[in-house]
Amino acid sequence: MAKPNYSFEKRQRDLAKKKKKEEKRLKKAEAKAEVVSEEGAQSGEATGDQLQEAQPLSGDDTAET
Repeated sequence: MAKPNYSFEKRQRDLAKKKKKEEKRLKKAEAKAEVVSEEGAQSGEATGDQLQEAQPLSGDDTAET
């Protein structure tokens, strides 16, 4: 009867742990990227509104000079 190869089994367990850890890290990074992109889109809209409000004020200043 063949004896069990414990080092092979251990190596397989370690590889499975590393794979699972990497998948978890990628999933977290993806979720973080989505949150950042959503915040960027919201701040971009606010910046656009601020620019529209600033344009009439600039026009009023030039009309006075």
